[in-house]
Amino acid sequence: MEIDGVFSGGGMKAIAFVGALEVMEREGFVFKKIAGTSAGAIISALLIAGYKADEINQILTEVNFKKFLDRPNSRLPIPFLKWASFYWGMGMYKGDALQKWMEKLLKDKGIETFADIEDGSLKIIASDLTRGRIMVLPDDLQHYGINKNSFSIAKAVRMSTSIPYFFKPIKVYNSLGIKSVVVDGAVLSNFPLWLFEGTLERPVVGFRLSPRLENIPPNIINNAFDMFPALIETMLHAHDSRYISKNVANQIIFIPIESVKTTDFHLSEKIKKELVAMGKQRAEEFIKKLKS
Repeated sequence: MEIDGVFSGGGMKAIAFVGALEVMEREGFVFKKIAGTSAGAIISALLIAGYKADEINQILTEVNFKKFLDRPNSRLPIPFLKWASFYWGMGMYKGDALQKWMEKLLKDKGIETFADIEDGSLKIIASDLTRGRIMVLPDDLQHYGINKNSFSIAKAVRMSTSIPYFFKPIKVYNSLGIKSVVVDGAVLSNFPLWLFEGTLERPVVGFRLSPRLENIPPNIINNAFDMFPALIETMLHAHDSRYISKNVANQIIFIPIESVKTTDFHLSEKIKKELVAMGKQRAEEFIKKLKS
């Protein structure tokens, strides 16, 4: 059965998607169009490139994620200079290693740019902080005077995964030389189900790394330190939640991951396997309800 898929962001939690994909593949579901944000963009790009669930499982469980922590100018001897590097670079890590990793994985399947895949089959979300708007890649590249067919998919993924202050943002220049600072798509849309809203082509199945909406625990706010993470959580989820009615919620595989942080790049093999198992369990429950 052909479906369209939407994958939320969630950083390292996204390993759970592997288990869900194994179930969907086993049940005969085939993705035709896919949209994703941040870590979901990585999964989406791999699927469109032709990777199967077992291959993605091997990739994500065997890769040493710590290699993505590529600090800029790490040899600077003076603490002030290191701080200045972070201040002007706007991120602790360069993100180059992540992009090169994606480039190699895609190239192994003969894919480099959006011209190498079916037109419209992949949508990646990023956030343009300069213009204050969501970027849907590759579609919105036209607003910057950039030819989408020559644009690197790996770079689009890198843009979508630019966690603010963690990875350096990507700077995009339009035809007039005006700069836009682009960060993680999750800042403006962590779960872009709205991209396929109203489509009648195929059923849409969403994969979201959170509990069902009614089960999301409230944020406890007693001071300024409590308010900051609550602000981030609200920012990541409030925009997309308005699009999820009870009817649409029935098309979503909710995978609640509370024990792993988005930027926990030091996961043990045991935790990775537990994440895969959780994704598999939730997908099996989803399929069971679908068949009943």
